[in-house]
Amino acid sequence: MAAEQIETVNTGADKAKLAASVLLVIAGIVGFYMLTKQGALAQWGALIAALVASVAIFMSSESGKEFVAFCRDAVREAKKVVWPARKEAMQMTAYVFAFVVVMALFLWLTDKTLEWAIFDLLLGWR
Repeated sequence: MAAEQIETVNTGADKAKLAASVLLVIAGIVGFYMLTKQGALAQWGALIAALVASVAIFMSSESGKEFVAFCRDAVREAKKVVWPARKEAMQMTAYVFAFVVVMALFLWLTDKTLEWAIFDLLLGWR
């Protein structure tokens, strides 16, 4: 059974939209730092305006449309998840904490036993 190949065709216009989107983000960041003398309102206004314009251009591209479709599918799949009840989640959390405590005690005991066997019995350093 051969795997299906999914090919996307990126047109020049689509690549130009993506490039313009990236350039708008860069321009927004540069504008934020260039407008320090005009005050925080001008800085944040320029940055937010550039980011909004960048997102609008990105969403009009084919990649943006695919991203929106992916997000919709992800939300749809997340709604299908059967989440545990509070009681069940608390019980599982308690089991995990108990296991961690038991494992910590086991590792501590193993470490101390090996320390005693190596340093006291084998090497006689203590």
